[in-house]
Order: sequence, then structure tokens, then C-alpha cells
Amino acid sequence: MSLWQYVAERWDRLSLQAWLHVSGVVQCTILAAIIGVGVGILVYRSSAGSAIATALSSTILTIPSFALLGLLIPIVGLGVTPSVIALTLYGLLPIVRNTIVGLAGVDPAVSDAAKGIGMSRAGVLTRVELRLAWPAILTGMRVSAQMLMGIAVIAAYAKGFGLGSEVFSGLTRAGSANSLNQALAGTLGVVILALILDGIFVLISRLTVPRGIRD
Repeated sequence: MSLWQYVAERWDRLSLQAWLHVSGVVQCTILAAIIGVGVGILVYRSSAGSAIATALSSTILTIPSFALLGLLIPIVGLGVTPSVIALTLYGLLPIVRNTIVGLAGVDPAVSDAAKGIGMSRAGVLTRVELRLAWPAILTGMRVSAQMLMGIAVIAAYAKGFGLGSEVFSGLTRAGSANSLNQALAGTLGVVILALILDGIFVLISRLTVPRGIRD
């Protein structure tokens, strides 16, 4: 049986897994963005705080995916929960780093001008600084999403969501009928989803970042 026949005969199952995969990655990226931007806002004015936040989020990436899931499973059990926690943690570094870089890169004269017309500190942050830092933050989210798309395959180890189950099942059944097709269907599905999601981020950038800043 060819790969295309395999996909066509199992399209309903594969499409559902693909939807769960990309949905889980998007949700974990949003969670990582909420946490990462919050951390960036708290520390970007302090060089020591910025260094510590970046180092801690970098340290998380040094933990192998299997090891992190293995640590989480005894605490929160199998299923979606350990997968979401792991993916959210892995997605922090690009967002934290880019938030700090973006906010620190705002021209102080612009912030002072905003204060001069009567804006509060919160107003300057939300209406000026975060808007100017948005391209960097969005780039961090884009990098995180691409990274998590691949890492999410490992979520199958914890009985998580997505196409990882196809990849793992195909590999564990190596040599049997359709095992290669099953592994390839999951792998190629992840690649295609990653390209589509990256295109969506490009579109969001074009819609939300002013041309003068984008260029």
C-alpha cells in the first residue's frame, strides 16, 4: 500500500490527530506567551533580572523531552496535562528573551515623550512600549510555535495529543505492514502543519505590525 492510499483510507483519524496537534501547540504557545511576556515586563529594566530570567528559561531547554515528561507523569499523571506543562515550559525561552530585547530596545525618548503628555506608567507600557516591542514578541512566539510543533510529537510518550501517536506506533511496529506509512504520515503531517502555522504567523505580522516598523 502506498503512503497516499494509507492517508486516504485513514483520513478521518489523521485529520483529527492533526487538528489536536496544531490546536495543542497553539494553546501552549499562547500560554507560554502570557507567562513569557509577563516575566519580560517584570525584569526588562534590570540587567540582573533579565539575565536570570533568560538563564532559567534556557535551562529548561537543556532537559530532554522524555526526561521532563518522565518527571511530570508521577506528579500529574498521563494524558494532556503533562504534555501541556512540558510544551509551555519549552516555549518560554524565545518569548522571554524577545520580550526583554523588544522592551529594552524602545527609545527612552519615546517613553519620556509619552510621560510628558500625561500618560501613566501603565499607559506608557501598554500603549507605547509593548506596541513597539510587539514585532520582537511575535517573532519569539513564531519561533516557539515551530519548536513546539516538533517537540509535541514526544507528547505521545505521555499519552498526549497529536500526530506523535502515529509516529511512535509506526516506529514500534517497524517491519510490519504499513509501519513505515504510519510513521511517515505522522512525520509529514507535522512538517506540513509547521509550514501552515508559520504562514499564519507571517500573515499576523503583516496585519498587526506597521509597515515602517516591519521594513
